[in-house]
Amino acid sequence: MLVLWSDLVVWLLVASLIGFAISLKRDALARARWKAVIHSHTALASTVILLFFVLIALADSIHWRTSDPYRPVVSLLDVSLGNIATGQEKSYSAPFAVVGLWQESKQADDGKVLRAPVPLVHAGVHLAKPNDLGLDVARKSLIWLMMGAFMAGFFILLFSPLTLFRTPGIPWRTAAITLLIMVSVFAWLWGMGQSYHVLGTGKVGQDVLYESFKGVRTGVLIGGLTTLLTLPFAIVLGIAAGYFKGWVDDAVQYAYTTLNAVPGVLLIASAMLLAQLYLAQHAELFASEQERADVRLLLVCLVLGLTGWTGLARILRAESFKLREMEFVKAAKAFGVSHSRIIGRHLLPNVGHLILIAVVLDFSGLVLAEAVLSYVGIGVDPTMPSWGNMINLARQELNREPVVWWNLLGAFIGMFTLVLSANLLADRIAQVFNPRAAG
Repeated sequence: MLVLWSDLVVWLLVASLIGFAISLKRDALARARWKAVIHSHTALASTVILLFFVLIALADSIHWRTSDPYRPVVSLLDVSLGNIATGQEKSYSAPFAVVGLWQESKQADDGKVLRAPVPLVHAGVHLAKPNDLGLDVARKSLIWLMMGAFMAGFFILLFSPLTLFRTPGIPWRTAAITLLIMVSVFAWLWGMGQSYHVLGTGKVGQDVLYESFKGVRTGVLIGGLTTLLTLPFAIVLGIAAGYFKGWVDDAVQYAYTTLNAVPGVLLIASAMLLAQLYLAQHAELFASEQERADVRLLLVCLVLGLTGWTGLARILRAESFKLREMEFVKAAKAFGVSHSRIIGRHLLPNVGHLILIAVVLDFSGLVLAEAVLSYVGIGVDPTMPSWGNMINLARQELNREPVVWWNLLGAFIGMFTLVLSANLLADRIAQVFNPRAAG
């Protein structure tokens, strides 16, 4: 068993979500608002999709060492994906192809040297004739879609008594349809991936679908951890500046004005280049390449967190300015209530909706930020699977002839689905928790 630092962070993020859900039992108002969120068809469908991404990230956060020199560290996701993870080819191949993209020279029986595509090692080897490809793909697709629908139907029937009778009014039919679609798609991807490369292979023969699945953990971790890292700075400094005013406000304004004066990309680039230099000079601290890449991933989250708190701090400062002049805060001061108690009992609950809205909105923005940083070479380690690295590779592949487009497609589908689901859920949360929008 191998526990990476990022594994602990992922499980802590999930534990914090569970703790937050449990804490809702003591807050009737928050519980009523969250019920209003999931009463939305769009929000409930988005939640089901996001849960799928979280499950993939959790499966990819259970690691152990192996004796295989080519795969010294594997995760539960790697084992679960089967041939999708182990089906390594020589180089590029198109989606559902049975031969490589490039031609190689080979000698015929009559001595002539011919140029012909090389058959793939892990795709379509069960076919008797290459012409059977279309019929086999259609047959297997039908089988795996039906199996996925059957599995989804089993889970829906298993949990329907608990959902329909205990929490009426929630659009469970929407959740059931979304679950049916997601399970069917995942079953189809898994089943077809055992016989074919559904999204083709990359430059060194790696399965693009496997890289897309592995990029989920990177996206979820950067979006979740970085958001949580920004909260302490934004909440403490923003509320303190608005509540205490005077020199505290001047100091906080100076801090975030200075940070905003430096272009964000340059600030992040300088910090990441220093971190990369340290990691390169101390390679002996890491037992494997994956552990070094894991530390760099956490450093990306840390740098993004330390530079991304200023926007929320401005909002909380402005709201605290208004709240400190409210009658209930002035009454608390008149009765001699301490500043910390006033902030904890009166200010924090009244800015909670702003914090929550900022968290869910920033998540999708940070997922996109990782892609941009990796694209310019200052993001996660190039050896770590991520959607940003896939897009960075696609930049060169789109100039080839024939065009290699499937790396870009794999990253686009994963990023688009995660970001769209997070944004749709954030939109509904903003409508419910923002009192101005509700009014």
